[in-house]
Amino acid sequence: MRIPRLGNVVLCLSLSACLTPQLRAAGQRQNIISPEVHADRRMTFRLYAPGANNVGLSAQFMPGIQPMRKDNSGVWSITLGPAEPDIYEYNFIVDGLEIADPSNSWVKIWLRTAKNLVLIPGDEPMFFEEQKVPHGTVHIHRCQSTSLVVTRALYVYTPPGYETNQETKYPVLYLLHGLGDAEDTWTVVGRANVIVDNLLAKNKARPLVIVMPYGHTRSAPPHMRSVGNYAAFERDLIEDVIPYVQNCYRVSTDRKDRAIAGLSMGGGQALTVGLGNLELFGWTGAFSSAVPRGQNLDKLLAEPNSINEKLNLLWVGCGRMDFLFQENQRFIERLKATRSNTSATLPTVLTSGDYGGIICMNLSRCCSGRISNLQ
Repeated sequence: MRIPRLGNVVLCLSLSACLTPQLRAAGQRQNIISPEVHADRRMTFRLYAPGANNVGLSAQFMPGIQPMRKDNSGVWSITLGPAEPDIYEYNFIVDGLEIADPSNSWVKIWLRTAKNLVLIPGDEPMFFEEQKVPHGTVHIHRCQSTSLVVTRALYVYTPPGYETNQETKYPVLYLLHGLGDAEDTWTVVGRANVIVDNLLAKNKARPLVIVMPYGHTRSAPPHMRSVGNYAAFERDLIEDVIPYVQNCYRVSTDRKDRAIAGLSMGGGQALTVGLGNLELFGWTGAFSSAVPRGQNLDKLLAEPNSINEKLNLLWVGCGRMDFLFQENQRFIERLKATRSNTSATLPTVLTSGDYGGIICMNLSRCCSGRISNLQ
C-alpha cells in the first residue's frame, strides 16, 4: 500500500520532533574538549551531564575530589593547575559514581576500573613524548599457552631498522607489568616504545626487542592460580613465551643478551624468575617491586657467589613516597647482610633524589646516574 505524500511529511516531522533532543545532546557532547591543556600548564576538564546533581574531578596531581560547576547548557567544568610536566590519571565522580571522561580516548584500564590520562608537556619534549625520531613497531600476538591451557596476549616491540637488518640478532628484554595491568600497559600507559625510540635516537640505548607478556594467571588450573603464584607465570614464560619469541623474532639466545624487569607485581616476578633462572637471564631489574618472600628467595640468596658469577646486573629502585619503599629497603638491607657474610661482591647501595635507594649486584658492572622511569 502506498503512503500518501502528506503522510510521509507528517511521519518525518514526527520523527524529527522525537529525535531532536537526542541529536542536540549528541552534538553537545561532540563539541566538548576535555581535557584542554593550556600553555601555562593549567588544565580544563569538561563533562556533559545535564541530569547530574553533583560532579567532581579526582586527579592524580590534586588531593581529594575537586567540585565542578555546571553551566546553562548542562556542561560541568573545572580548571586546575598549573601542574609539573608529566602524565597524570584522572576521572569524574558523578553523583557518587566514578566514570571515565567520554571525551578522552586515552584510557588506563586497571582491574575493573578505568581512568583517563593527560599529558602536561615540558618546555622541551619529555623523554616519554613522541619526537621526530625513527620509530619502532609494536606487534600484537595471540599465543597458545600450553602450560596454562589458555590463549594469551603478547606485545612485542622491535626497534627502527629491524625489518631491514635481516642478519642482526637483537638482545631482548622481557618487561612485566604491575598488578591489575595488562600486556598493553607498558605501551599505552608506560610508553616504553616511545621512550626507547627517543633513547636510541640519542645513542643512549642499544637496539633491542622488548617482550611484554600478560602477567596474571587467574585462568590457570586451580593449583597454579592466584595473583601471588609466580610459579604459574614462570612456567608460561619459560615454556611458552620465550620459545615463541625466539621462533618469531631474530633475538639472541645467549643469556648475556636476555634481561627481565618489571613494575610492582612484575618486579616481584622479575626477581623470582630472573634470579631463579640465571642460565636464561643475565640482567634483572625491579621497579617499585613487590619483593618475593619464602624459601625460594632464601635458597637463591644463600648462594651469592653463584649469582655473581652469572648475573651482569641486579637493579632495584623504588620511590621514597611509594607504599612499597619500606619493603624494598628491607630487601636491600638483607642483600647488604648477605654481602657481609660472604666474599661475593654484594651490593653497592646508591641513592638519588626522591627515587630512593638502588642496589647493584656485581657484579662486573654497576649502574650510576639519576633514576627516572625507564631512563
